[in-house]
Amino acid sequence: MSEENNISSSDQFQMVLKSVMNLPGVRIVRLDFLLQELSKKFPVEIVDKAILFNPLYAGIHVNDLETIATNCINHETNQVTVISTVAGIPEELSILGTVTADTLLYIGHIIRIVQKLIYLYGWNELYISSREFDDEIMNQLTLFIGIMFGVHGATSAICRTSYSKAAKLEKTQAQKDLIKTTIDPIVNKVATLLDQKLTKEISAKGVSKAVPESVGVITGMTYLTFKPKAKKLKNYLKTLPNATNDYVDLTEEDLFIEIE
Repeated sequence: MSEENNISSSDQFQMVLKSVMNLPGVRIVRLDFLLQELSKKFPVEIVDKAILFNPLYAGIHVNDLETIATNCINHETNQVTVISTVAGIPEELSILGTVTADTLLYIGHIIRIVQKLIYLYGWNELYISSREFDDEIMNQLTLFIGIMFGVHGATSAICRTSYSKAAKLEKTQAQKDLIKTTIDPIVNKVATLLDQKLTKEISAKGVSKAVPESVGVITGMTYLTFKPKAKKLKNYLKTLPNATNDYVDLTEEDLFIEIE
């Protein structure tokens, strides 16, 4: 995922991200996911309320969400071969010539667990349609992944995005201006650093030596790095207003953030 053909690292990362989002098996439908997970333990009226609003608003205890989130992380870690990338590598990725099937698989599972965790902790559907992803969606996904990889600046940006949603500013011009002037530059920086981190992690020597030989390199990579990253995102998401229902009365001035 190195910079080629005058494509910046930031642009290349998001190009790969968009393409992986369209691979079979990557999308997690919020309604279906919450229905499947919550119906195991809660009555239909609670599940319906959780889907309409969010799980905590529906009265589901944080400890129950923690258990479900942990189970999702464990399941996704163990399901490294769920996504099929052999049958259809997106054309734009083939043109780049720098992204392997293993890399696509790894990113695909990252996107899957991001969706599961954000839906549990109060965020809306990530996929607006099956093919098109607007800047806001790509920005959010990049920042969520940035948190998983410990990229500086991602947590503060997601925190402000969460508070802006809690303050119901998402459909105002103030919110649009906020995203344009403060979030976008941070996203570009986070995407650049993610491109570098993924390149380094994927090419790291000895990744597969810590696991049995019968387990592939990508499985070894997931075994060693996926679970801690997912836990990091989970632990951060549950502190945000989306998860706590700590909806506060903020203005756009309260949401100003400096680019770190």
